[in-house]
Amino acid sequence: MRIGFVGLGVMGTPMAANLMAAGHELALYRGREGLAGHHCESAADAAERSEVVILMLPDTPDVENALFGPDGVTEGINPGTLVIDMSSISPTATKSFAERIEKLGCDYLDAPVSGGEVGAQQASLTIMVGGRPDVFERAKPLFEALGKNITLIGGSGAGQTAKVANQIVVGLTIEAVAEALLFAERAGADPAVVRKALMGGFASSRILELHGERMVNQTFDPGFRIRLHRKDLMLAVQAAAELDLALPNTAATQQLMNAAIADGDGDLDHSALYKTLRRSP
Repeated sequence: MRIGFVGLGVMGTPMAANLMAAGHELALYRGREGLAGHHCESAADAAERSEVVILMLPDTPDVENALFGPDGVTEGINPGTLVIDMSSISPTATKSFAERIEKLGCDYLDAPVSGGEVGAQQASLTIMVGGRPDVFERAKPLFEALGKNITLIGGSGAGQTAKVANQIVVGLTIEAVAEALLFAERAGADPAVVRKALMGGFASSRILELHGERMVNQTFDPGFRIRLHRKDLMLAVQAAAELDLALPNTAATQQLMNAAIADGDGDLDHSALYKTLRRSP
């Protein structure tokens, strides 16, 4: 299949590589020259060469500009093209983007992912999809080259809603693990031993296993940056306001991420919230 891939960063680069390994022909834009495939001068050029266009970009304005801005996807898109946005962006904006793309005679899916850089490299991502079932079936072979847990959540925007929910759980759990290990340290216990003990009980989780180890070892090279997770929690807080819904702990964790960014730690892994709490009185 001919695929245009827009956004070749930490996540996009291994995802594009996995699609090429599965035998697909890629036209690439906004990425590293070292990656095989045809490198395009614009998103429009990538779209013109493709049956499917995949976007993997940082935030809502980036996706909007890549789709509808000058030299954007819609300037080169052919009728019948499938556009798949795998970024993590606003569910509300996603619904609008889908409507605009479908008016051009094309199909649209929102398909944000969870699993971080390791999941992208190992093609083991969790993929949460919003869109029509028939379009989902068309895209499913591509998703199977990228991930293991692939779920059609509902209509347009539902994938992004599921991703926001995922980021609430992950963010609050990281914060809880950081508090627990910091409490153990300040109380005079060895956090590494406490973590090991908790891994055998009801508190066990993948976050305690992986991010807890990062906290114990003070290794915060980014798998997923604090500033990107803060963006996702901002989406949650904004959507909650639209729904007249209180998310007090989500809002508090977002504020903790604000503090981490103010301290210069925005490009560290989100497990570095441990550092932010550790600096507190």
